[in-house]
Amino acid sequence: MGHLELPRATRFGDLVLDVRTWGPDDGVPVVLLHGFPQSAASWAPVAGLLDGTGLRLVAPDQRGYSARARPDDVAAYAVEELAGDVLALVDALVEGLGHERVHLVGHDWGASVAWWVAAHHPERLHTLTALSVPHLAAFGRALVSDPEQRERSAYLKVFRRPGAAEEQLLADGEAGLRAVYAGRVPPEAVERDVALMRDGALGPALGWYRAMTDMSDLPPVRVPTTFVWGEDDQATAPAAAHGCGEHVDADYRFVALEGVSHWSLDEVPEVVAAEVRRRVGTPGG
Repeated sequence: MGHLELPRATRFGDLVLDVRTWGPDDGVPVVLLHGFPQSAASWAPVAGLLDGTGLRLVAPDQRGYSARARPDDVAAYAVEELAGDVLALVDALVEGLGHERVHLVGHDWGASVAWWVAAHHPERLHTLTALSVPHLAAFGRALVSDPEQRERSAYLKVFRRPGAAEEQLLADGEAGLRAVYAGRVPPEAVERDVALMRDGALGPALGWYRAMTDMSDLPPVRVPTTFVWGEDDQATAPAAAHGCGEHVDADYRFVALEGVSHWSLDEVPEVVAAEVRRRVGTPGG
């Protein structure tokens, strides 16, 4: 595993993203985007299973998570800004490698950003693999029409309250933050993530929620796409998950995992790795 830095000049100042890498420098480029409240380290179980497949895996600690990329302005965490970081990473990754596009994989909030990039910049991608969060139009419409989705998304109102959310999540030895995992993530991974949040990342990470807007008008995605969803997902209800394919105008694969929750990277990394290989098209799968 390597470690790189991505300097990025933005309208919110100069930012530096910490980036983890796996695989050969000249391998097929695949960008991995993490969700809340995790980091690039959450991809390690999947990356380990993809070792030797010829993939160049690159996972940034995204804006708010990298210690040198934590703007104070909530507007800095709008999805357009987050997507700009991804596109800058794509530019850095393909430069000199003879590639014009990358394969993009995202989990949770990372999936949300990945959907936005795929919808607006299909020319930068070969494929998309999204985990847990469906196309944002499907999710947004379910929030309006599906009572179960509204119930599962009730936490969004809490997370959008500046100060109050941080206090609630960190109280009693970070009990609220630990509860997010619902006992589905190994204790050592939970401790790793909690330490990151406790050490300054929580407020910026919650900025993603505070900057979010209605994305139900996101255009269809026109790159080959796989969507992986656990049937026990605490955040995404069936209506949103099953409606995802209506917003993909390309080859589409929907994978519903029985007995798996929102945390597929930790629960079934072997399934995630297999789906990435299937979508990316690496040999030997």
